[in-house]
Amino acid sequence: MNIRARKGGCLLKLLFFVGLLVLLFGGAARLIAAGGAKSLDAGDKLLGGGRGDCTVAGQPYGTGASQQLDIWAPPGTAHDAMLPVVIFFYGGGWHSGSRADYGFAGRAFAGAGFITVIPDYRQTPKGRWPDFLEDSAAAVAWVRDNVTSHGGDPDRIALVGHSAGGYNAAMLALDGKWLRGVGSDPSVIRGVATLAAPLDFLPLEKGGSADRAMGHVRPAQSTQPIRFARGDAPPLWLATGGDDTTVRPHNSRNLHAAIIAAGGQADFKNYPGMGHRAIAMALAQPFRARSTVFDDVSDFLRGVTARRVTAPRLVAE
Repeated sequence: MNIRARKGGCLLKLLFFVGLLVLLFGGAARLIAAGGAKSLDAGDKLLGGGRGDCTVAGQPYGTGASQQLDIWAPPGTAHDAMLPVVIFFYGGGWHSGSRADYGFAGRAFAGAGFITVIPDYRQTPKGRWPDFLEDSAAAVAWVRDNVTSHGGDPDRIALVGHSAGGYNAAMLALDGKWLRGVGSDPSVIRGVATLAAPLDFLPLEKGGSADRAMGHVRPAQSTQPIRFARGDAPPLWLATGGDDTTVRPHNSRNLHAAIIAAGGQADFKNYPGMGHRAIAMALAQPFRARSTVFDDVSDFLRGVTARRVTAPRLVAE
């Protein structure tokens, strides 16, 4: 190797080291704010964010271009492992986002022992309410019918979602018509964890992302998860950031109160000082150790999926 090549190699190593320091100390939040989920995923991968492998990429769960999902699993998972399952719905105001940018969530939850599924779904302007709910329900139904061959237990499925994805997850859990509409059963959902999800947000902000996604629906109350609060809903874990000005804390707080008043099970978590993005960033490195968000949501998911209870399967007439 000549001197110039050695110098070039040393320079690359130095740049890598400097970049790692920038990511770790102080500059990461600014970088991720500019780059969004894609940058967060890249940083998490660089820092070894989890011991999960993407075992299936681009699996269709329907015929539409957006109806695809990825599956993540702990390394070495056997096809018959029967591990608990997490389906993660990403956010993006129902107008942006891609499963390819959320590998950090797949690595995190797979590293915690879950088969983790990340589906895409239709978004505006090509899709509007109820398209993304129908897609989310179809993804859950596909997982229920097929996850056994990917190491998962179809009777231990929980949903997780951030922001708009949390809305999708909550609506599937609270209003059974979405899963029944795709030939599945609402009882397949063992629990739901939401991170900064819009759950009680009328009136819609004129021209905002929710207005573009569901402003055409009448009555508007039918779009609100709180409208379907019931005592026999699956257990809910509702988290918010105390400094969230995008989806304000009252969304989670109000649904929690409504579920409790109806005799149901719900936990409300308020993380002081966290904003809308920060609560999702807490799933990834180097942010995971800076709060208890990931540990808290993982504990909830382990609790609701711990005991195997076979849900009834619908029989076609």
